[in-house]
Amino acid sequence: MSFTYLDNNAGAGLAPGVLDAMLPYLQQQQGNPSSSHRFGRYAQAAIDKARQQVASLVNAQPSQVIFTSGGTEANNQAIAGVAERFDNGKILVSAIEHPAMLEPARRLQRHGFELELIPVDEQGRVNPTTLAGMIDEDTRLVSVMWANNETGMIQDIPALAAVCHDRGVPLLTDAVQAAGKLPVDMKAAGVDLLTLSAHKFGGPKGIGALIVSAELDWPGYILGGGQEEDKRSGTENVAAIVGFGAAADYVQAQLSHYQQHCIELRELLEKHLKQIPGVTIFASEAERLPNTCFFALQGFDSDTMLMALDKQGFAVSSGSACGTGRQTPSHVLTAMGIPDPIALGAVRVSVSTENTVEEIEQLAKVLEKEANRFSHLLNR
Repeated sequence: MSFTYLDNNAGAGLAPGVLDAMLPYLQQQQGNPSSSHRFGRYAQAAIDKARQQVASLVNAQPSQVIFTSGGTEANNQAIAGVAERFDNGKILVSAIEHPAMLEPARRLQRHGFELELIPVDEQGRVNPTTLAGMIDEDTRLVSVMWANNETGMIQDIPALAAVCHDRGVPLLTDAVQAAGKLPVDMKAAGVDLLTLSAHKFGGPKGIGALIVSAELDWPGYILGGGQEEDKRSGTENVAAIVGFGAAADYVQAQLSHYQQHCIELRELLEKHLKQIPGVTIFASEAERLPNTCFFALQGFDSDTMLMALDKQGFAVSSGSACGTGRQTPSHVLTAMGIPDPIALGAVRVSVSTENTVEEIEQLAKVLEKEANRFSHLLNR
């Protein structure tokens, strides 16, 4: 049996050219970038090039890029900076953030800071007027993700940034899912802190970045030898950083093709889904990532559907792949007001340019077959 991978929001494969770019730094180029001899200088030059490539992906300056072990660490570093800069205050975090943002915010709350969750509408959108009403003189940071990892819904980041700046509060945005799938212009959008993870768009796992506005002095997170401009100490993972840079170059060049291809596949899948009784497509009225469809079939829980699809050769997901397995409704769908019986059946399909029309047609047939097997449940 052939298997079709449709879980690209959890992790995409290495983009063309990325492994070749990395191999010298896994084999013969063993120099430590902090060393002053030629081997060290060669490694440092490779990091400098990658820093430029990653900065270009989001229209930032290379000096703004702090390499981390991934999006989770980058989010933790951004949130921890609040405690370093202030003794007290409030942070506002959207109710649909990834756990990698919510959990550090809750830790800050346990250390005496106030945490308020910004509500969203039924499509998952943060209303700028609502946000404006929540910001006060004690607000230290606002965090709203650029695109949601489950629904694919895209926030109006420029409008939210304008609200924050009017009140002198920095905006942090988790752009892990947006980068490589959308044009992300940190400067034009007015974002102060932005986080990335390479494996979401064709880079290796275990490397990410926190990008900080040149106008914002944000504290360091890991102390030691002073690497990454004293913002994140520790010997850099040169091979992974080089792969990150190569992937950033690749997705920029392929963005138009990527969007066109993925939108075609997503629309084809949703055309078939709408013909199945009892289907809910989440955030379908909002602007979404071109590759993401999050839906539920009435009468199914997500684990049952995922197992059925896996047996038929399709790898999909029930939402975030970055948390431990648990039978609870998605906090994203709960925040959107989706009833638990529907939310517990959520399935996410996230495609890439490696997927084909034929694969989506076959997936649709399997979904329809599974739905027909349990059609008697729809009349309960």
